[in-house]
Amino acid sequence: MKRRDFVRSSLVGALALPAFLRRAAADEGARAARRKVLVTIFQRGACDGLSMVPPLGDERYRALRPNISIAPRGEDAALDLDGYFALHPALSGLKASWDAGALAVLHEVGSPDGTRSHFDAQDFMESGTPGEKNTDDGYLNRALVASSIASHRGALRAVALQPTLPRSLAGPAPAVALASLDEFGLRPGLASAGVQSGFESMYRGAVDATFRGVGDEAFSAITALKAKVAAAAKPDHGAAYPQGPLGQRLSQLAQLIKGDVGLEIAATDCGGWDTHAGQGAGTGQLAQRLKELGDSLGAFAQDLGDRMADVCVVTMTEFGRTVKENGTRGTDHGHGSAMLVLGGAVRGKRVLARWKGLKDENLFEGRDLPVTTDFRDALAEILSRHLGVGDVGRVFPGYALDPARRPGLLG
Repeated sequence: MKRRDFVRSSLVGALALPAFLRRAAADEGARAARRKVLVTIFQRGACDGLSMVPPLGDERYRALRPNISIAPRGEDAALDLDGYFALHPALSGLKASWDAGALAVLHEVGSPDGTRSHFDAQDFMESGTPGEKNTDDGYLNRALVASSIASHRGALRAVALQPTLPRSLAGPAPAVALASLDEFGLRPGLASAGVQSGFESMYRGAVDATFRGVGDEAFSAITALKAKVAAAAKPDHGAAYPQGPLGQRLSQLAQLIKGDVGLEIAATDCGGWDTHAGQGAGTGQLAQRLKELGDSLGAFAQDLGDRMADVCVVTMTEFGRTVKENGTRGTDHGHGSAMLVLGGAVRGKRVLARWKGLKDENLFEGRDLPVTTDFRDALAEILSRHLGVGDVGRVFPGYALDPARRPGLLG
C-alpha cells in the first residue's frame, strides 16, 4: 500500500484516535468555563439505610436490631445529627460537611416498585422507569438530551469513572466510560509511547495538507486536555483519599472538575452492600464499606474546596434492608433506604423524611422501611435546580412529576 493511501484509509479514518478523544479534540477550548456538575454514586447491593442513618430516637430501633443497632453512646457510638437521627460512626468523614450545612439526608427514599431483585431494581432506578423493563436509555442520558444549556455539548460532558458505561448513561447523548484517567490518551499496549509518536509522525508527514492539519489539531488538543487534567492531579487543601476503588475514582473525578474539561454529569459506583450475614454494628463488614464511602466523599469535598458550590453529589441504592435483623445477624432485601446529598447549594444539616416510626403498621409489608419519597422526585429537583434541565418530564417518562412532592434538597 502506498504511504498516501495508508494515511487516507487509516489515519484520517480515525483508527489512531478513540472516538471520544476525536470529539475532545474538536471541542477543546470551547468548553473551559466552570459549570454545574452532578456526581452520582450507586451503592450496588442494597445499602442498609437504617444503619447508615440510624433513627436512635425511635424506641423500637434497638429492640428490632439487638445485635446490629448502632450504639447511641460509648465506643463506636453513632454521630448525633438532630437528636433523633444520627450518622454511622464510620461516616465521620462527612461530619464536617454536615456541620457546614453542605450535607442533607433523605430517608425512606427509593423506587415504588416492590421488587427485591437486585438486577431489576437497579435497572428500574437507572432507567428511571420503575416496573418498565423495555426502556432503552437511562435517566442521566435523557437529562443530557433535555438540558436547556445548548452550549454544553463537549466530548467529556458525561463521564463514568468505572470500566463500563452504567445503565443510567446509556442512550443517544455521547458519554464515555473510563476505568481510570490512564485511559485518557492512546494506549495500544506496551509500546504505547512509540506507537503514539509514530501516529503523530505519519500525520505530520502526510502529503495532503488537510491530513496534516487534522493530525496537528487533534494531537495538540489532546495534549492540552491531558495537561489540564494532569495539572489537577495533586489533591488540594490537604485532602487525603482512601486507597480503595471509590476513593481513587473520586480523586480522578476531582481532577476532571478542576481541569475544566467541560464535565457536567459524572457517575460511578461501589459494591459490597448486600449484608445478609455478619453485618456488624459500629464496626464490622458494613462499617468498612461506609468508611470508604464517608472518607472518599469527605476527601472529595475537601479537595474541591470552594468548587463544591458548583457540585452536587448524590448517593443512591436499589433498595434498603429489612428493619428486623435476621438469624445470622444480618439483614435481607428490603424496600426504602437513605440517600446522601452533598454540595454547596444543598440545604444541609437536615434529615428529610416523612417519618412515622418503626411500628409494624408503618412498615412496608410489615417488614421494611416504606418508600415515602420516590427517587424520581428527588432527582427531578436536583436536575432542574442544579443542572438547569428545563423539561424534567422528558427525563422520567410516564411519571406525573409534582413540584409539591419535591423534598426541598436545594436552596
